[in-house]
Amino acid sequence: MAARQNFMAGKLAVEVHDTEREMGEAAARRAAAVIRDAVDARGAARVVIATGNSQYAFTDALREQDVPWGAVTVFHMDEYVGIDEDHPASFQRWIRERIEDPLRPARVEYIGGQGNAEAEAARYEGLLRAEPLDLVCMGIGENGHLAFNEPHEARFDDPRWARVITLRPESRRQQVGEGHFPTIDEVPAQAISLTIPALLSARHVQVCAPEPRKADAVRATVTEPISPACPATILRETPHATLFVDASSASRLDLAPAV
Repeated sequence: MAARQNFMAGKLAVEVHDTEREMGEAAARRAAAVIRDAVDARGAARVVIATGNSQYAFTDALREQDVPWGAVTVFHMDEYVGIDEDHPASFQRWIRERIEDPLRPARVEYIGGQGNAEAEAARYEGLLRAEPLDLVCMGIGENGHLAFNEPHEARFDDPRWARVITLRPESRRQQVGEGHFPTIDEVPAQAISLTIPALLSARHVQVCAPEPRKADAVRATVTEPISPACPATILRETPHATLFVDASSASRLDLAPAV
């Protein structure tokens, strides 16, 4: 089904879909096409996939697409410092259960949450920089962060591609609200995260931000001044990016009535 409304926010293409399921299906079709094109052109594809509740509709729909997974290397974009790969909230576990086990990509490169975090960030950066990325699939945090690049602290010109980030209280509260931790005190204070330049380096970038709780962040992304105060605003200067939203997350945008 076609999007109920398409528009441009600066250089950013925005697609508004009626439901989260339809949004996820549209994003999955786009991702599958990008991956197939990369494999056809170069014999392999390198893809970064975000984790979290907002990515469920997209990753569910991705299972129904024709994707040459045997030629795909998957990366993820962040991991908590101090958490092991089997922790219920581990992003490694999320990728393993929702991407690696059902889809069987050729390779998955995981960020390790234990051990020396600075050394792990440097190791992962080396893997990311080894060859160009074809696709980044990400979300937007409730406070406008991309990956864990936090408001007022994100660097649009960061020389690093992965670094250790200190999480702001609202980001930690989001993890509790999504059901990943019982209390904010149990959410790790730091994470290893891909930086803004790493995320936007891919040939194609797509962002899925459904649900009513993302409405303020989507409005800020589309309308607020482009600055690290809302890291997601940098998407409006990214012509190779598409933002996919549903009716609920687009509810604070000034859109023409659907026809």
